[in-house]
Amino acid sequence: MAAAGGAVLLLVLATATSVSGQHDYSDALHKSILFFEGQRSGRLPPDQRLRWRRDSALNDGATAGVDLTGGYYDAGDNVKFGFPMAFTATLMSWGLIDFGRSFGAHAAEAREAVRWATDYLMKATATPNTVYVQVGDAFRDHSCWERPEDMDTPRTVYKVDPSHPGSDVAAETAAALAAASIVFRDADPDYSNRLLDRAIQVFEFADKYRGPYSSSLHAAVCPCYCDYSGYKDELLWGAAWLHKASRRREYRDYIKRNEVVLGASEAINEFGWDNKHAGINVLISKEVLMGKDEYFQSFRVNADNFICTLLPGISNHPQIQYSPGGLLFKVGNSNMQHVTSLSFLLLAYSNYLSHANVRVPCGTSSASPVQLRRVAKRQVDYILGDNPLRMSYMVGYGSRYPLRIHHRGSSLPSVAAHPARIGCKAGATYYASAAPNPNLLVGAVVGGPSNTSDAFPDARAVFQQSEPTTYINAPLLGLLAYFSAHPNLAQSDLLHD
Repeated sequence: MAAAGGAVLLLVLATATSVSGQHDYSDALHKSILFFEGQRSGRLPPDQRLRWRRDSALNDGATAGVDLTGGYYDAGDNVKFGFPMAFTATLMSWGLIDFGRSFGAHAAEAREAVRWATDYLMKATATPNTVYVQVGDAFRDHSCWERPEDMDTPRTVYKVDPSHPGSDVAAETAAALAAASIVFRDADPDYSNRLLDRAIQVFEFADKYRGPYSSSLHAAVCPCYCDYSGYKDELLWGAAWLHKASRRREYRDYIKRNEVVLGASEAINEFGWDNKHAGINVLISKEVLMGKDEYFQSFRVNADNFICTLLPGISNHPQIQYSPGGLLFKVGNSNMQHVTSLSFLLLAYSNYLSHANVRVPCGTSSASPVQLRRVAKRQVDYILGDNPLRMSYMVGYGSRYPLRIHHRGSSLPSVAAHPARIGCKAGATYYASAAPNPNLLVGAVVGGPSNTSDAFPDARAVFQQSEPTTYINAPLLGLLAYFSAHPNLAQSDLLHD
């Protein structure tokens, strides 16, 4: 049996899950992948399944003499932000790497979702010592409410280069390409090799020309995607993925040599498109827990400390709270991005612990791999409808879900329904309407409750709660895949843990 703190955790989880119904995690996984088709930019393929979307932004990059078509719109707007797009690709890939077998029949469509991002990132890094990091003027775009098929706001191109460094976004891009190279190693070896070769080049650029892109491109990328945590975490993150993908000793040495100077143990309760610290420690800890490399033992200590901050009944961490309904909550916008990314780390780490047959030490208590999985599953189930409002926060899943999401393409009539152009300001009528969105963005997970009250307004204007993002869905793929293959974490597993 667990110690006292663990007993509290068991009680919390038992109470939280006793009313849960059985979810169709496979269906939710399929829908969460389908969401990415609704976010596609560029020329859509013949097998596009969300048919209300059409081609868009077919001249992206032309003003700079490069081809930057494709990729994903990050959220409910029509800008392509490279930083969160790269993180999205990294997290989708990590899910496929760790839980690939659990994806089953959905593995191919998940790889395609990754490839739509990495094809774009390969274009964005085709010029040596340059990464194109954004297409679109965010301020002009956000002043309009128009379909991506109609947009006429400036498609300004922004880049980082030796004179305007962006180690954060470049290293995240390298991480995305390296992670994806593992995903495609068997499915498409030639593509995999090209991804890894490019990742190596991009990381070298990121490390050689150091500086935050938020300084080089402040007016363009802030406040939307300022890198508030600095670029050092991305350098370690990129090196970790290159080590995992290439097994080259130089990256192993880089990580150990830079562990302190790049702050591996800082802000370890954070993980998202901005701050990679917790992800670095969990990812590298796998080497230790799988018996491959004791050299990284300090990262496992950091990971253990981070995991303990997430566990209800054990943690008293001021930045982590749980709502009365059981939702993990961190102060800030779009809370579901924290829910899915932190839950993914819980699940990944639980698997590493299971392989090593060890528990997480948390002060005078400890937690088992099963307990970590229970916490992660509780969050997934909350998203899918096991919450006080009895509504799913995934569009199209369950009988009740958000109908007025903050998303231009979803809220405006489709081109098929309204062939005439809808101008920048003409869309305001649809934005202000109380009517449900006419186009279902299947699989989109919105920001969700913004405080610990479990309340949700389902209002288009409240973008902090009603806007979906690619980086909310990205870590969810691995979670849903795992629970689709392991739907029943038996109560007896807890009681005899």
